Amino acid sequence: MKNYQNINADSGSDEYFTPIEIIEAARRVMGEIDLDPASSSEANKRINTLWFFDKHNDGLKAEWRGRVWMNHPFGKKTNRQWIQKLVSEFNSGRVTEAVCITFAATSERWFQPLIVFPQCFLCPRTNYFLPDGTIKRGVTKGSVVTYLGPNVDRFAKEFQEMGVVKICSRRAE
Repeated sequence: MKNYQNINADSGSDEYFTPIEIIEAARRVMGEIDLDPASSSEANKRINTLWFFDKHNDGLKAEWRGRVWMNHPFGKKTNRQWIQKLVSEFNSGRVTEAVCITFAATSERWFQPLIVFPQCFLCPRTNYFLPDGTIKRGVTKGSVVTYLGPNVDRFAKEFQEMGVVKICSRRAE
């Protein structure tokens, strides 16, 4: 399989850390980050949440609450599960706000529930960090940050310098 075909493939690693400027913008939108449901102790050094779930206490099986940051482990088998869980927890009211980063895979079924929420299509392509602090070069897809919550104007203000922000006029069911 060629690199450009890997949008739903599992890279074999789930330790790709988001650049700090994106995390800090998310923090400014939400005020604080209460939960990272797909994290690790090393990743939490960057995110600095009150709570996080890692592979030992599966975030897909737990109840989420508060303000959520999510950079889930991208993979063909799990993308849909993570996005469905995020939207479900938000629609339940347990999650009051959320910011998540994903590939900008607009035609993929797993991505569809996110389209109705405010988004920033990041430009240029986002290079993620590896656990040793080096930058993962050669990312083959663009990334998008999606916001679920009431502070749409703040989201647009904080992310407008990072890419193209789009706001939809209808909500997810």
